[in-house]
Amino acid sequence: MSQKVIQARFYRTESGTEPVREWLKELPAEERYEIGHDIRLVELGWPIGMPVCRPLGDGLFEVRTKLENRIARVLFCIAEGQMWLLHGFIKTTQKISQQDMQLAHQRRKQLSGGHS
Repeated sequence: MSQKVIQARFYRTESGTEPVREWLKELPAEERYEIGHDIRLVELGWPIGMPVCRPLGDGLFEVRTKLENRIARVLFCIAEGQMWLLHGFIKTTQKISQQDMQLAHQRRKQLSGGHS
């Protein structure tokens, strides 16, 4: 099962930054590894469900990674047969904040406007 079903790609802003990649670089190496492992599970097993991946509605999904003492989330969408990593954060509340959801929606809309 080493063949990827979908390829993960980092969303890139108009200024050329990749917010999820930048966020990952700030995390300790072992946490980056855990999150990367879960993203790879989605790439290899798409469509995949809980506990790794959950649909959020309106074309958004989340990769859920349990770290040692906190929980990481990477919000993504599927476009052009690829997994676009839109927004990553450490979850601090039970629900994903409206601000996090809005940011992911905004980036997804920019993608569908021919943005890569």
